[in-house]
Amino acid sequence: MQTTRPAFIIAPALTVVYGLVRLLDGLDGAHGPGLLWTVGHLAFFAALILFVQVMLIARRTAGGGVVATAAVAAGVAGVCCALVQIGIDIVVGIVATDRAEMVRMFGDVQDVPGVAVAVYGPGPALFYLGLIALVVHLAVVRAVPVWAPVLLVVGVLVTLAGLDLLPLGGLLMLAALAPLARRSLANA
Repeated sequence: MQTTRPAFIIAPALTVVYGLVRLLDGLDGAHGPGLLWTVGHLAFFAALILFVQVMLIARRTAGGGVVATAAVAAGVAGVCCALVQIGIDIVVGIVATDRAEMVRMFGDVQDVPGVAVAVYGPGPALFYLGLIALVVHLAVVRAVPVWAPVLLVVGVLVTLAGLDLLPLGGLLMLAALAPLARRSLANA
């Protein structure tokens, strides 16, 4: 009997939730501060934590090794950077009284040396690069179909094209990870 790993489904589903809540939050022409801002960011925070589990299980599925381990290391480093960013976003969204104050507070945070690069620049991108490298590796070792990394790359690119496309990106990530959700992992 096949077992499913809820993280493979829940992590991208929470990404979709974040995207949908973000769209709702922007209906008034601005994102944040407020309840929707906080709820959306909490959903993505949880998604990223679950993506760490996804990467660790995927690494085991690939049989470990240098490539899978390096991909997970990069991905987890990116998740850590993204979690700091989202944590800042949550705090600013709770503390700020309006959008102008949020912008000022974000500017103050990003003026701290190294924060812009580590937290708002290439740092979080390591998550996507690590996840993509891991799923490509899984396709090479025939643990997932060749279309899985293609869908994942398209999902990431869609997200990078605009945050309003996060729900679509999350659905594509869900489809890309579905083969891993269906796999039975003996050592889990």
